[in-house]
Amino acid sequence: MSAITTSKPKAPVDNNGSLGSRVFDTLNVIVLIGLALITVLPLLYVLAGSFAGEAEISSRPFFLWPEKIVTDAYEYIFATDTFVRALVTTVIVTAVGTVVQLGLTFTMAYPLAKRYLPGRALVLNLVIFTLVFSGGMIPTYLVVRDLGLLDSYWALILPLAINPFYLIIIKSFFQELPQALEEAARIDGANEMGVFFKIVLPLSKPIIATFSLFYAVAIWNDYMSPLLYINDPNKWTLQILVRQLTNTDAANALAQMDRTWVPPEQGLKFAVVVIATLPILFFYPFLQKHFAKGVLIGSVKE
Repeated sequence: MSAITTSKPKAPVDNNGSLGSRVFDTLNVIVLIGLALITVLPLLYVLAGSFAGEAEISSRPFFLWPEKIVTDAYEYIFATDTFVRALVTTVIVTAVGTVVQLGLTFTMAYPLAKRYLPGRALVLNLVIFTLVFSGGMIPTYLVVRDLGLLDSYWALILPLAINPFYLIIIKSFFQELPQALEEAARIDGANEMGVFFKIVLPLSKPIIATFSLFYAVAIWNDYMSPLLYINDPNKWTLQILVRQLTNTDAANALAQMDRTWVPPEQGLKFAVVVIATLPILFFYPFLQKHFAKGVLIGSVKE
């Protein structure tokens, strides 16, 4: 009679502590730290340069802490009507533009999410067409001019009011919402507007936060539209002012600003860049929670 041998089940192999796993983790950490330094160091240099004197900026090619902290550039910036006006203009245009662009995009995406909408396929094909082809700079300028929008802040908002790529993503998000909730609201007597504002929008907070950030950053950083459509220096946005200070002769740029003293030219450029960047960096942490959820829209779900 042959002996019956029983084998014990093998314990699961834990590879977390293997040499290959540790090497892989180490390389990942090194690469991520390197990418973080590449991103952060230029920002730190600009921030340090905004508090440095002209002689130090000229003599030291790179530094992360000034030898002597000088605030002349910031005092000069906030003492000039030109910069304060450009800053306030940019804040207002960004706020109004974000609301308008979100409103138009969401109100267009919601009906396109309904498969029973007549002409839905034609409209979607036209939207997709604009992803590949566009009129170009000159035809767009002619349209803006003929509509009487030159030297108007609406020229910075309306031509780019609906991003077709964002529209398609938001439409897909609306299609994934539970239809039972909308049907229950209609049974309770809600019309389409009531369903949209009371059911759909409250469920869309992650995507609202995500595309609010996308639209706001695009408007805040846009300098091509003001460059094309705004001819009045009193209506300049902050990005145009930054461009004037960084890409043109500094003396001419400074001559256009009200001043009682002349700050360091390089320090002024750094200070303007810092102030133009801080608002987006300030608001991002408040939207990070919803932003992390919103960027996963359309991903594989369990």
